[in-house]
This record gives sequence, structure tokens and C-alpha cells, in this order.
Amino acid sequence: MTVSSATSLQDLHADFRAGSTTSMPIAGMLCWGALAIAAQFISPRMTGTLALYIMGGILPLAFLLDKVRGRNLFASNGNPLDKLFLTSIVGVAITVPLVLFAARLAGDSDIVVLGMAILAGVIWIPYGWAADDRAGLIHAVIRAIGCYLAFSFAPEPHRASAICAVVVLSYIYTLTFMKKVGS
Repeated sequence: MTVSSATSLQDLHADFRAGSTTSMPIAGMLCWGALAIAAQFISPRMTGTLALYIMGGILPLAFLLDKVRGRNLFASNGNPLDKLFLTSIVGVAITVPLVLFAARLAGDSDIVVLGMAILAGVIWIPYGWAADDRAGLIHAVIRAIGCYLAFSFAPEPHRASAICAVVVLSYIYTLTFMKKVGS
């Protein structure tokens, strides 16, 4: 698609969806699912550290999954919605130090897992807007509420894993209900 001033928002949404794939939610499920399992065997501090890396690992893993499948994630011809979405990742990432500060103040590594799970979910809001798909906003909201509930009510040794399980479930929701995108 060649983007011009006459390109409609509806066309931009359609182009964004055409360039998107299921690789991001699949990558997210793999990363957060692995952390849920690992959290049962490693220290809470290491679990919190790994939660930091997940946010930085999902997008490269999504690109790799698409490359293996012969696709090129977000390979549009200058769609400003691709740029908006990718730039919003930076906006979310610059709030990570707040999570680290809160965890340090509280002396609780599970706050890092909670914060990263919610922050990485916030990116689904601009994704949903760019794709013209309410599943992105719903994903972010149910993920945040579920993570807060898991943090509040899961027993201490399983709290991080419970938060990760909520994230995996939110990805399952998204894969099931998001508008159909490229394979």
C-alpha cells in the first residue's frame, strides 16, 4: 500500500492487519508460559529479572517466528500505524524503572513480574487501535485486572506463576477473538 494524504483510516487499519500476524501473541505465550514454569524452580529475584527480559524478548521472537514462517512482521510500505505501534513500545518501556523502584521499595520481586506483565499488556491498546480491533483493549484490561487479582490472592510461592498464567490466558483470548490477520 502506498500511503498518501488521501488514504483513509479504514484502509490504514486494513493494511496494518494485513501486515500483522499471530506471531506476537504466540511469542508472548511462549515467553510468559516458560516463566510461569521456571518461577516454580528459581528464586523470586531471578523470576523478577527474567520478567524484565520478557518485555524485550517478545518482539524479536515474533520477528523470528515470522521469518521461519516466511513472513515479515510489520513489513508495510510506510503505514503510519505500524510506526505508531512500534513507537508506543518505547513509550511503555520508559516506564519500566517505575516498576523496579516500586519493587525495591516494597522488597518484593513479584512486583516486577506484576509490573512487567501489565506494562507488556498495555502495548495491546495501541495495537488494537491500529488494527481497529477491540480485542487489543480487552486484552489489556482483562490482563491487568487478572494480574492484580493473581498478585493479591495467589499464595506467595505461586504468585509469580499465577500472574504469568493470567498473561498466557489473555493471549489465548486474543488469538481466539482478534480480527483475523496473516497466518
